[in-house]
Amino acid sequence: MNNTTLKEIAEQLGISIATVSKSLKNYPDVSEKTKQAVIELASQLNYTPNSFAVNLRTKESKTIGLIIPTIVHHFFSNVIKGILEEAEKRDYLVIILQSDENFELEKKQIKLLINKRVDGIIISLSNGTGDFFHLNEILSQKIPLVLFDKIAKIVECSKVMINDQKAAYDAVDYLIKKGYKKIAHFRGAYIPQNSIDRFLGYKKALEDNQIEYNPSLVYDCDNNNDFEDGYENAKKLIIENPEVDAIFAVTDLVAIGIIKYFNEIGISIPNQIAVLGFSNWFISNVISPTLTTIDQPGFEMGKKSAEILFNEIDLKRNNLPVSFQSIEIETKLIIREST
Repeated sequence: MNNTTLKEIAEQLGISIATVSKSLKNYPDVSEKTKQAVIELASQLNYTPNSFAVNLRTKESKTIGLIIPTIVHHFFSNVIKGILEEAEKRDYLVIILQSDENFELEKKQIKLLINKRVDGIIISLSNGTGDFFHLNEILSQKIPLVLFDKIAKIVECSKVMINDQKAAYDAVDYLIKKGYKKIAHFRGAYIPQNSIDRFLGYKKALEDNQIEYNPSLVYDCDNNNDFEDGYENAKKLIIENPEVDAIFAVTDLVAIGIIKYFNEIGISIPNQIAVLGFSNWFISNVISPTLTTIDQPGFEMGKKSAEILFNEIDLKRNNLPVSFQSIEIETKLIIREST
């Protein structure tokens, strides 16, 4: 069955195509009687607008792109919810892509979105992203870009993030105030800014509390901050630094790996060693013992990223200047049994 067109509606009512179009868009220069007749006939004929034609006319795709490192992460699933909520309000489609922490894949996905002529792009960078030429390519195409969570400070675009350094500082300072003195850090990769900042926050909290920084207490997470990183590094820690009395982990998933290993070998948490995570995954409140962590508000971060992007799309549509924003979302320490 062929789709009903504006021309067919116009012919049946004996009016112009322009009048039909205006009636459906509720233009004030069309009489209410004509509008009602158009709407009723369009409904009878199951008329639906040709979105492709509309997009050609407006030079907009009504589509935005979202690239995240992983979809299964609780934080990123909440980010997606926030973005989708804002997109739904504006009748926008969201193309969601997963870079899988792979720089080359991330670059391919950006090319794909540019070729799809999306109206804007939101990205959290992969752990492997070492240069930002592909991001500047987005900007050179005049496509609005918002970075969130894992950002590039030198790229001139809007950004939504938390203060990772302060959040990590507060976490480690809390451990020290609780009486823990030999604190290890299971750190993230060396490229993402948030991993760097969490490490710097850890280090500064030690220094401000007159505790000497010991690089041998810092363990690298090589599997993209995964459960296995926590589990395997906990094994190493017990052999190399059995005197450690607390661990600050770069993510909850790493912390949960630590807890699993300690539970298996009978180390009591927090009596023998405390564990503190980062993100506030849902599982952090159901594992035993429950995990003290930094709450990273993914939904709010996604919502704010989308709001900024849609605002920049509107400004572009109206040929108005864009002022890039850097928004910092508040975090909080959630205290549970593991400390």
